[in-house]
Amino acid sequence: MKAVFISLYQAFYDEVMEILDKNEIRGFTFWNEVQGRGSDNGEPHYGTHAWPTLNSAVLAFMPDEKVDDLLRDIHNLDVSAEQQGLRAFVWKIEDLTDKSF
Repeated sequence: MKAVFISLYQAFYDEVMEILDKNEIRGFTFWNEVQGRGSDNGEPHYGTHAWPTLNSAVLAFMPDEKVDDLLRDIHNLDVSAEQQGLRAFVWKIEDLTDKSF
């Protein structure tokens, strides 16, 4: 099982939800307003007067075999507007609900 953290410019919300639906990813948590700045050349999203835009974030959990397709779709959306900010990070997760104690 994997966890994918997606940081996105709020304007990408509908597109990211469509990507999750397309890839049949149901298990996720969404944060509507988060602040941040890209590590390479993205613009800050602080929700301030000087930098008024904000980001959102998604933490999705899925079987390993769904990750590559999700990352491909996220990447394709990112290259459509690289300055806006869209990143995905993957962690290996141990699902403790599958274990008996």
